[in-house]
Amino acid sequence: MSRPDVSPPAADFHDPTGSGFAQTPEGRLLFWTAVAFSLFQIATAAHVLSVPSQVLRATHVAFLLLLAFPLVATARGAGAIGKALAWGLAFLGVAVATYQFIEYEPLILRAGDLNQVDLVFGVIALATVFLAAYAMMGPALPIISGSFLLYALFGQYLPSPLNHRGYDFSQVIDQLAYGTEGIYGIPIYVSATYIFLFILFGSFLERAGMIKLFTDISLGCVGHARGGAAKVAVIASGMMGTISGSGVANVVTTGQFTIPLMKRFGYRPAFAGGVEATASMGGQIMPPVMGAVAFIMAETLGVEYYEVVKAALIPALLYFASAFWMVHLEAGKHGLHGLPRADLPSPIRALREGWFLILPLAVLVYLLFSGYTPLYAGTIGLAMTVLLILGGSVALRLPSMVIRMVFWIGLGLVAASFFRIGIGAILVAAAALIAVNAFVSGGRDTLISCRDALAEGARTALPVGVACAVVGVIIGTMTLTGVATTFGAFIVSVGESSLFLSLVLTMVTCIVLGMGIPTIPNYIITSSIAGPALLELGVPLLVSHMFVFYFGILADLTPPVALACFAAAPIARESGLKISLEAIKVAAAGFVIPFMAVYTPSLMLQEGGPMAAAIGYWPAVAYIVFKTGLAIALWGAAVVGFLRRRMVAWERLLATAAAFTLVAALPMTDEIGFALAAVIIGLHWLRTRGQPEAGAAAGSNKA
Repeated sequence: MSRPDVSPPAADFHDPTGSGFAQTPEGRLLFWTAVAFSLFQIATAAHVLSVPSQVLRATHVAFLLLLAFPLVATARGAGAIGKALAWGLAFLGVAVATYQFIEYEPLILRAGDLNQVDLVFGVIALATVFLAAYAMMGPALPIISGSFLLYALFGQYLPSPLNHRGYDFSQVIDQLAYGTEGIYGIPIYVSATYIFLFILFGSFLERAGMIKLFTDISLGCVGHARGGAAKVAVIASGMMGTISGSGVANVVTTGQFTIPLMKRFGYRPAFAGGVEATASMGGQIMPPVMGAVAFIMAETLGVEYYEVVKAALIPALLYFASAFWMVHLEAGKHGLHGLPRADLPSPIRALREGWFLILPLAVLVYLLFSGYTPLYAGTIGLAMTVLLILGGSVALRLPSMVIRMVFWIGLGLVAASFFRIGIGAILVAAAALIAVNAFVSGGRDTLISCRDALAEGARTALPVGVACAVVGVIIGTMTLTGVATTFGAFIVSVGESSLFLSLVLTMVTCIVLGMGIPTIPNYIITSSIAGPALLELGVPLLVSHMFVFYFGILADLTPPVALACFAAAPIARESGLKISLEAIKVAAAGFVIPFMAVYTPSLMLQEGGPMAAAIGYWPAVAYIVFKTGLAIALWGAAVVGFLRRRMVAWERLLATAAAFTLVAALPMTDEIGFALAAVIIGLHWLRTRGQPEAGAAAGSNKA
């Protein structure tokens, strides 16, 4: 059976699995394995298939390894020996899961007293996970995780205070390869439940036409404004972030349209790529779906997911507002105007034609904020998206508008019935629609699209899942040895004299780690160390974790890795390094947000802090949002060198000083910051009165 390529454009540049599933017998086998992977995850999420948590985690890892090794080998053009080795490693991963399934109860009884066969399979589990991480993400993360593994084995020989009491080899293997503390810990549990499901949710929504809807709305709203092309990129990527939660995925979807559009209207290729990368990375903090880290954070802290969403809401809006402000300033500096209104789609018409696509997202938000688990909300959201896609194909073939309306009302009632009788009704409706689509004209194409979404969703989940598995080694080692307390004690000792220095130290740690590893392991490592330390210094735990999360995202824009920037490189036809440098500049204003949230937790809608105690909670929220917005505006103007017109050197220095004092939150710094802001804005306005607009002599748009 023929099958279209389900990979997004430019995926082969950044994705270690290359262009996806090849049109070969091996490629078809991997394709259907990916489909089976997704169906298994859906079945367990919907409780159609019930398995113990340990078996679920082990099977999830087995599927990851079964797909990762052969796909990477194919993408790298490996020969017969290389492919044989890849398949051998893949089947070793499956053998580990099979052993965990067969020996499930005996392994529980033998916990802490492994036999020789247990040790062999434990070593195989660790080795295959490390090799998969190396194949998918390069050497940085395996080296870091391997260092923790070596520490667990030989840390007793280090000098005090770095040493530990020493652990037997079998004890280390038991900790890391069995139970729920090592590679099968919280990260892989979250990957096997929430993360995978939401990746599938985004994959189906994209195929339903959500990208076009978001792009048309963005174009219609801001395409005509100054620098409209770049503002479209910021808004469209932010809206896409609400469903995908993946920076790289956003780049290779919305970036295919926005980057060429920005280049066409005068933006430099590096800046265009940097805007798209910055906006796309923000998808990880944009509610309601956010990124994988948000689910891990909720599980780690033991809080409801909507609490994480609530904490992220204002910072996320400010992040995208800062990116929007930066491109506005850049456009003003270079005289880049908007697109002709006549060439732009109507946002009202786009909503009228595609409003139904928002329904699954609206249901998802409602469920998350009504106290339902992310797993349940994601399952319902995914099921409703599938019903829309399958139902739309059937409705188009119905003979009259009245019958179509009756059909949609009936399908809506079936979908709503899950509140009363559970998800069973939705599953029955989906099965019926699949059967009907198999026999109606065009229905088979719809089924093929759904099938491809299942395969592509599984392939997209591979890097996330493998990262969650290998980072479990770090968590397991920290739990076993207590090494996190050493660095945490250092942060506390620094913070006793200066909280600001402790925050800077944590930020630098996040950024340095982020130069070599993705956001998920970056967050897990840094939050495990710095979270408790910052809590001891009086920072609310959720705020400290969001602080780490935020800088983990910004770290993904820093060279030398900067995956989102390198994914944008082939689209922008520019060096990934140059794009990374521009992305840092676009995201520069966002660096102030986490610091201000620490000093005033109201910015993340959290109780506490001296401001809320002094003036009340909601006045504190309003005040900190205004102050942060002003600091972002000043910082952005200083970085770009433009406000109303081009700024001179002393104006940029004064704007920097004003922004810094607004962030510092020390006695009198707010008053000084507001005074400096008034001075710089007033003097700049007086100096630039009557001056022609920047870039006016050059004309309007570049063709």
